[in-house]
Amino acid sequence: MENPIYIALSRQSALRRQMDIVANNVANMNTTGFKQQRVMFTEFLQRPAMHEQVSMVQDRAVVRDLTAGGTISTGNPLDLALTGPGYFTVDTASGRRYTRNGSFRMDAQRQLVDGSGLPVLADNGQPITIPPNTTTVEVKGDGTVTTELGPVARLNVVTFRREQMMTEVGAGLYVSDEEPQAAPAETKVAQGMLEQSNVKPVLEMTNMIDINRQYQQAQKMIETENERIRNVIQRLGRTV
Repeated sequence: MENPIYIALSRQSALRRQMDIVANNVANMNTTGFKQQRVMFTEFLQRPAMHEQVSMVQDRAVVRDLTAGGTISTGNPLDLALTGPGYFTVDTASGRRYTRNGSFRMDAQRQLVDGSGLPVLADNGQPITIPPNTTTVEVKGDGTVTTELGPVARLNVVTFRREQMMTEVGAGLYVSDEEPQAAPAETKVAQGMLEQSNVKPVLEMTNMIDINRQYQQAQKMIETENERIRNVIQRLGRTV
């Protein structure tokens, strides 16, 4: 196979990966706390011969846009949003996980849980349980949960020095090998609010159109190069 075809195929492979990421962004544009993603491309140099150098395209990594999405008011006292860097902490069978999705509720045991039923943890590492016979739940800006009987617990809101290294494990949850740190003082908890996805739908749809056009151009290049090689072989065959 000729080098131009190799190069075009490497470009198509990268474009397909990019389309998958953009499609995932579009699919999650209404997902609470979702962060849009981008593919980071690098140039890959290959030396097929001593004095030859071929430049190809390689998708190196997926980068998340960590900017906060807008917030919407829900009126639900158990809906919480973070205004600033940080993550809520939930407990799973595999250990602690972290999320920006503050759509919480009380389960049958009056524990504060996320949409998947995972316990939301306090800063002492324990699940948060709302006392029985209480009807009012108030969450202050510093994450302190109170009822008419007084303070109950304080949400464990943490942050990480290298957020891009956190691994997404589904359902809006992340895991990190890094030790979490307390969120900065400017991070506040907003009650009755939810953080929206930071995906920009119009921009993502434009990206999909652009990626599709680039893919078609690369395909046209492959077809043209293949036709050129076939014609050369046919002409050489007639001269033998």
